[in-house]
Amino acid sequence: MADPPIFSFFCTSIVVLSLLRLSSAANTLSPVQSIREGETLVSLGRKFEFGFFSPGSSKNSFLGIWFVASPETVIWVANRNSPLTDSNGTLEISNAGELVLLNRSNSIVWSTNSTKVLGNPVAQLLDSGNLVLRERNSSDSADYSWQSFDYPSDTILVGMTLGWNFRTGLEHYLTSWRSTDDPSPGDYTVRYKINGLPQLEISSKGSVKVYRTGPWNGVEFGALSEKPTNVGVPIFVYNRTDAYFAFGTLENGIIARLTLSPDGFSQGFLQKSGSVKWDVAYEVPYDPCDSYGYCGANGVCRVNQSPRCLCLQGFMPRSQEEWDANDLTGGCKRTVPLNCSRGEGFMKLSQVKLPDLVDFQLFKNMSLEECKVECLKNCSCAAYANSDIRGAGCLMWFGDLIDIREINIVGYDQYLFLRLPASELGSSRSLSKKLVTIAVGSAISGLLIVGTALSIIWKRRMKSRGLPSEMDDIDLPLYDFAAIAVATNHFSQTNKLGAGGFGSVYKGTLSTGQEVAVKRLSKYSGQGPDEFMNEVLLIAKLQHRNLVGLAGCCIEGDERMLIYEYMPNKSLDYLIF
Repeated sequence: MADPPIFSFFCTSIVVLSLLRLSSAANTLSPVQSIREGETLVSLGRKFEFGFFSPGSSKNSFLGIWFVASPETVIWVANRNSPLTDSNGTLEISNAGELVLLNRSNSIVWSTNSTKVLGNPVAQLLDSGNLVLRERNSSDSADYSWQSFDYPSDTILVGMTLGWNFRTGLEHYLTSWRSTDDPSPGDYTVRYKINGLPQLEISSKGSVKVYRTGPWNGVEFGALSEKPTNVGVPIFVYNRTDAYFAFGTLENGIIARLTLSPDGFSQGFLQKSGSVKWDVAYEVPYDPCDSYGYCGANGVCRVNQSPRCLCLQGFMPRSQEEWDANDLTGGCKRTVPLNCSRGEGFMKLSQVKLPDLVDFQLFKNMSLEECKVECLKNCSCAAYANSDIRGAGCLMWFGDLIDIREINIVGYDQYLFLRLPASELGSSRSLSKKLVTIAVGSAISGLLIVGTALSIIWKRRMKSRGLPSEMDDIDLPLYDFAAIAVATNHFSQTNKLGAGGFGSVYKGTLSTGQEVAVKRLSKYSGQGPDEFMNEVLLIAKLQHRNLVGLAGCCIEGDERMLIYEYMPNKSLDYLIF
């Protein structure tokens, strides 16, 4: 007996609706399906999720990918430039085989806009975090018509690259969010720059350099090797078809990501298996010397030393008055101009980041000795270096030398040869003065000498920072500027507790986990070194249960900071009044 027509229609409708409805466990999207608010794709291993979200306090809706274990960590956003102002967005596959995002009036807000035509398309979210558009019956990456990994937002993961594909002309680079509540493109970018030799650069507003790694030396980026590398195994490729940076995993169970923050810091994060917490493994810029051209042209930046900036040998400040006022933008100029006179030669500088590739020439097949000869022939050549530490390769600089800093790594063996007149060659000075030379004759005598040396180093360090001898009797930690900068998220506005005529106060968390309040004095506060030290000595000697304790201080260059124990219940005047 045949089913009644109404029953057949009802059963057919049920089947069609079940096909159109997106399963909560689905990792693929077909042309007959769509994604709306509250519906998502989840990768097969339940590592990543794809759907609509609204970050922080934003009322706009975006389409993106995030970690299942930590949904607040969004790694890719589709419609960064075209947010939805309501929750009526729909994602579907068009008749042309493209992913399209429609608003409430069915206008296209965003699409994949690929050039490859698919016969039977399907979108899939992979366990790598990559959203791909491919042929239904093929999982070969060569058959992808589009993939999200080709269009990074502010994050790269294992399997992604930062750089160039010369065959397609496609560049992969990161762009920061506008803010933590707004994933639209912000002011900062991280790019794999290729100008003679590749180097990674952070730039602001397109062209203002903020940080650079230094040029590729055949093995690594010189200055990048100074940073922790425990985020992953770095991968560098530079050949005729590709030039990119990537990283591989260190061990199973650990998830790694590199993210460009809204305030321009490139940060490496690690998440252990079973944890929802992300640990910061490294961050650049890390210290003031990482800031591009911090000491101006022909100046060198020295970490944890005072003064932080020095002119190179044979150079002097362009304006001594500005230099004394800590305005370093003018940089340095040659004391005696070069004129190709007889007796000119080179001073060998070790453990420095090579100058930026601004006005330079590269000869890939020239030896270091040939490089020296060619530089001497050209009266405008200011310095030279070996471009490839594995063998041949010559870099020559002309004009000002920009963004040089010390690199404190044992075994760092790339050198800069600075051209100087004969009058300067006889008075060469070392950038890093050796405080103590220790010759160990035996284990016992070695320990005694090391102990004495450490005492001398500490006292000289105290003296170099302008600390009086009375400090020797006070058990007060002395913090480096870099440590306090990291603790306060680089003195971000979100960490700021207040401000006054003396300067600003920031909340911070030390590497030990202790919460502190950092009083950073303004250079316009009128408080000089003597007044500052009197305050340090007075507070350090005062101990009372109703007084906030002093946890340490920081004196580095023109920076003066007091580090107090953090008081979470606001100030006394708030409680009284």
